Amino acid sequence: MSSAPASTDQNLPDGLWNSPFLKACRREPTDVTPVWLMRQAGRYMAEYRAVRATTSFLELCKQPELATEVTVTAAEVLGVDAAILFADILLILEPLGFDLEFAKGEGPVIHNPIQSADDVDRLRRLDDLEPLGFVFEAVRLIRAALPPSLPLIGFAGAPFTLACYAIEGGGSRHYEKAKAWMLRDPGAWNALMEILVDATARYLNAQVEAGAQVLQIFDSWVGALSPHDYRRFVQPHMTRLFSMLDPRVPSIHFGTGTGSLLELQRDAGGSVIGLDWRVELDEAWSRLGDQVGVQGNLDPVTLFAPISEITAQTHRILDQADGRPGHIFNLGHGVLQHTPVDHVRALIDVVHEYSQTRRGGVG
Repeated sequence: MSSAPASTDQNLPDGLWNSPFLKACRREPTDVTPVWLMRQAGRYMAEYRAVRATTSFLELCKQPELATEVTVTAAEVLGVDAAILFADILLILEPLGFDLEFAKGEGPVIHNPIQSADDVDRLRRLDDLEPLGFVFEAVRLIRAALPPSLPLIGFAGAPFTLACYAIEGGGSRHYEKAKAWMLRDPGAWNALMEILVDATARYLNAQVEAGAQVLQIFDSWVGALSPHDYRRFVQPHMTRLFSMLDPRVPSIHFGTGTGSLLELQRDAGGSVIGLDWRVELDEAWSRLGDQVGVQGNLDPVTLFAPISEITAQTHRILDQADGRPGHIFNLGHGVLQHTPVDHVRALIDVVHEYSQTRRGGVG
């Protein structure tokens, strides 16, 4: 189990090391509950839409200056406690040999999906990180542009979620191709996962070297598995991935639909376990125990409700956390496209003000 906090401070400046977000990742007391949002930079923001009006999604990911602009702007506009690199979990698949396209209105499409063990054998190893150099350059530029006390989160997709995309050829409701292939040919499945683990570990560690202070691993689709299948086909690979990550930085292990998998995810690794909105935060944290922090877990749809309801729901979650060291406020998944931006700003303010009040501070 890899649940211990990061072992060193990367020689970080005091303001960064003692930021509420990094202190929460280390399960240390904070004066305020830190908050950031998945899909922090997205179509709900006018500034982001202005950039996308002249730039495709993939081009935006691959132009470090533009990725820096949308990342930093989102953090500034919202007043969050951490920035997250603007990128996509599927970028890592291109240098492995996959033909990736973000088709307008369709989302990601992989034109040469895995269909057999021979396809796995033909995959390239990520021995050369140069094809992903634009990601690391974006990390460097973002780190330089952010306030010196604001942490930067790097991230990657988890091997299971990447494998689902690689086998399905895109998104899926039931992941029948990926799950059936996993069950039918465990040897080829394990070979694919080993390639993805090796590549993901190198990719994430390079983000740390470029300037990221925290790493989040998105296992967005792992909730499609039963506990038995997670334990058999995913957990050993996730354990190996976390064991390979730079021990100086905290890691956040996030998935959706994972209410039945939380203890298994904790045992696989991560300083913080991300919760979706389908579990109660206090009950989930009780199950997970004191050796990990938790992140979450407001339903993203709540942000379409009146601000009074957003406030009540936010208070409920903060009451469940009860000021316990190690809580990072977030949504249970990413900000949805048509979310009113003033509701997002209101959420950030409520988290800060109410959590300070609960701790007896000014708020």
